[in-house]
Amino acid sequence: VQLQASGGGLVQPGGSLRLSCVASGRTASSYDMGWFRQAPGKEREFVAAIRWNGGNTLYADSVKGRCTISRDNARNTVYLEMNSLKPEDTAVYYCAADPRGSWVVALRYNYWGQGTLVTVSS
Repeated sequence: VQLQASGGGLVQPGGSLRLSCVASGRTASSYDMGWFRQAPGKEREFVAAIRWNGGNTLYADSVKGRCTISRDNARNTVYLEMNSLKPEDTAVYYCAADPRGSWVVALRYNYWGQGTLVTVSS
């Protein structure tokens, strides 16, 4: 499975962005998927995850109420809608697929995209 993330950019505090992650491969739509982020000098941290059929979602406390993860399996695409963005949301955002045993632990994911940079600044 190959993952391609896009949608990052420069946005002012309070603004919104929608990240997309397109997965290639015959079984891509059968994987649970997640979003992580990594700010400069910090460890990669969990943001959100979604069940393969969209039936369950999970969010980090830091983004709960401001972000929505969704997926369109017909397009093999997972989205992360981010609202009310804050400067502390600045990071490279990565999508990942096929977690084993845990949604929130980066090492549990078997496949990773290349990342897309989100910068929140005035």
